[in-house]
Parts: sequence; C-alpha cells; structure tokens
Amino acid sequence: MAKKGKRYRDIQQHVDRLNQYTVDEAISILKKTGSAKFDETVDLASRLGIDARIAEQNIRGTVALPHGTGKSVRVAVFAEGDKAQEAEAAGADVVGTDDLVDKIVDGWLDFDATIATPDLMRSIMPKLGRILGPRGLMPNPKAGTVTMDIAETLQNIKAGQIEYRVERDSGIVHVPIGKTSFEEAQLKDNLNTVMDALVKARPASAKGRYLRSVAISSTMGVGIRIDPQQFL
Repeated sequence: MAKKGKRYRDIQQHVDRLNQYTVDEAISILKKTGSAKFDETVDLASRLGIDARIAEQNIRGTVALPHGTGKSVRVAVFAEGDKAQEAEAAGADVVGTDDLVDKIVDGWLDFDATIATPDLMRSIMPKLGRILGPRGLMPNPKAGTVTMDIAETLQNIKAGQIEYRVERDSGIVHVPIGKTSFEEAQLKDNLNTVMDALVKARPASAKGRYLRSVAISSTMGVGIRIDPQQFL
C-alpha cells in the first residue's frame, strides 16, 4: 500500500471516518483542510440503492448549479448551417460536422462537453460512440445535449450546468460541486441542489433504502461522510 504524505495524515486527524456529519459540519471541515497550493475541486459522491443494469434505474440527467463549478467549460458543438452560426454566436469553443468528427477520431479531446443537433446523431454515433461514450462526453437526449435549442443549452452548460449519471457497476453518482475557494454557503447551495435532483430522480422500481451514502472531498483531501437522512 502506498504511504500517505504528512499533509494527508494531518487532514485525516480532522475527520472521523466513522462519523456522518451534517452538511454544514462537512463543508466546514473541508474548507479548513483544503490547504493545497492550488484551488482544489470539491467532489460529491452519492451511492444509490439502485441497479443501474436495469434501464429504468439507469439514472442520468442534468442540474444547474446556482454558483457554477468554478471551472471554465469548453464545449464542442456538432451542427451545420444556421445552427452552427447560432453555436458560434453563443460562445461554442469549436463547431463542426464531419471535420470535427475526424479531428476527434484522430485523438483530439480538448473539450469538457458536447452538444449535437438531432439530425447529425446518425453520422456521429458510429465513429464517436466508443470514443466519447466511456468518457461521458457523448451527446445524449436524456442529458438534454441532443437538441435544436443550441444557444440555450450551450449557455446553461457554460453557466454551471452539470450532467450526473450513475456508474453502472457501483451505483455511485460522482459530480463536481465547486472549488475550495468557494464560500461555505455557495458549496452548500450547490450540494443541496444536486442532492435534491437525485432524490427527485428516484425510480419508481427502486426498493429499500435509496440514499446509501453521501460524501464530499477535495482533490487532495479525504472523504467526509454526510448523513443521507438530511436529504430525505
């Protein structure tokens, strides 16, 4: 097992790994221990009591964080004609059709999200499904990224809309909710917004306890467990 550094061990002293904290307590601890030399990302991990292998329970959607993620998001748009012009005017980082597909096939992946008009999905899917799918970057109707509303969708993503999806094998939803430089109230707003969306997305066929565990962590920090009952 790899030896943990002194800073990591110091952080561990502030966190009781067996305790389940309130949201306010967890965020306060995270802020106090987020002492890396860069602005760390704050991640939220929620383990759900579902079977993602069942289509109805394969939860996926989008949620707009009230305070954004603190990250500049690069968006690639698959569109042509008027919709390509709309994407460029709305601030897309790159716009294209076959030329963009070929660029990605050749290894270019310098973007964080994609949007596509419905008419182009047939030409995109065969070449890019295996490249973008495993990375969570494939345009998807469930996530609202296959759409004719290019400008609005693009602006929402740039403003802090994130996509959440349950991991098929573990039942975990893992998303960023901000940076350690955020105020505690901002992190709390973002966290509660995501958890509210997950609770509302509970499939009717899910049985037993739905929220199994919830935890937050910074990039260089340790996991801080939160009592799931607070969100029900």
